[in-house]
Amino acid sequence: QSDERRQRTRSSDDRRNTKRNGTMQFATKNQMKTKAFVTGGVRPQVLRQARRAQRKVPQLQARQIRCAAEVQSTPTYMATYDAKKSVPSINEDYEKPPSNTFTPKKPLEAEIVSVERIVGPNATGETCHIVIKTDGKIPFIEGQSYGIIPPGEKTMPSGKTKPHAPRLYSIASTRYGDKYDGNTTSLCVRRATFWCPELQAEDPAKKGICSNFLCDAKPGDKVLMTGPVGTSMILNEEDPNAVHIMVATGTGIAPYRSYWRRMFLEDTPFKFTGLAWLFMGVANSDATLYDDELNEILKNYPEQFRVDYALSREQKNKNGGKMYIQDKMEEYADQIFDLLENGAIMYVCGLKGMMPGINEMLEKVAKGKGKDWSEMQKDLKKKGQWHVEVY
Repeated sequence: QSDERRQRTRSSDDRRNTKRNGTMQFATKNQMKTKAFVTGGVRPQVLRQARRAQRKVPQLQARQIRCAAEVQSTPTYMATYDAKKSVPSINEDYEKPPSNTFTPKKPLEAEIVSVERIVGPNATGETCHIVIKTDGKIPFIEGQSYGIIPPGEKTMPSGKTKPHAPRLYSIASTRYGDKYDGNTTSLCVRRATFWCPELQAEDPAKKGICSNFLCDAKPGDKVLMTGPVGTSMILNEEDPNAVHIMVATGTGIAPYRSYWRRMFLEDTPFKFTGLAWLFMGVANSDATLYDDELNEILKNYPEQFRVDYALSREQKNKNGGKMYIQDKMEEYADQIFDLLENGAIMYVCGLKGMMPGINEMLEKVAKGKGKDWSEMQKDLKKKGQWHVEVY
């Protein structure tokens, strides 16, 4: 896979108002209420344990972050969640997910609508939210990916040239897009760069071809697309009252943005009444993604949404080391395990380095309960409760 595929570059925006001008309110407060589980079959003691565990964990304090490069007050991706948005009744009757409507030999030529940086000035790297006009010609469902073919050609060892292969990006919008009309799609792309220790500078010869093309694109630029592909991360809509535990590092948050917009923003046949719990891991406060939109959901759906951040360069784990996402999840290990036993669905998307820690955490809890985690994990996969896409 390419360097973009390794870093899973995805697109973003030009730092929003909460990070540039105002107080960023991190959504770490446990908003779980029993009302969200009225018909979900979750045991009351599980919820009581969840609340007790949350009270023991120090909360992340709001931070004042100011960006001198502020150029607009509200990013284009931002939505308000006080009322459901009307969407056209299209693409709701798939018998199976769309697949490879367009291929590398016959790609779709689409058009860039906007490219916006969505991280603050002190973020580790640049991430952009990119909106692409497709006119609904390459339909998908939440959790799938698109391929992007960067312009130019690759020189082979033989000296011959060939077109670049598609780079895959998880789709960061619902099937209706950010405009709610089904004519656009969105990507969350991190610009891939390579720091050369010998040069003590970034080596442009080794930069990510596709991610840099996307992050540098201008409105009106053409882009070649393939897909959609993938079924491993498709949002499970079988039980509208289910608990969805979403784990992401960096741009691994992309598919979850499609989930939460379908759950809480759009008026569709999927009437979500359950709980969505997001674990988000990034380096620092400026590197968080879409947190202003997340705060909007928390404000309007406090009983159905919860977010916990792991900021590796600002927080410490229980041993005094850096706080990685598996460390943050460990603070709620018993709660997560009990929710999985009671039908919760877990999704993991992002860097593969988090998987050993997550598995070790759940294996430890299982052992304490006299259970075999490897067997339990197989059972969760069979039941559609375990979805992983890491790179």
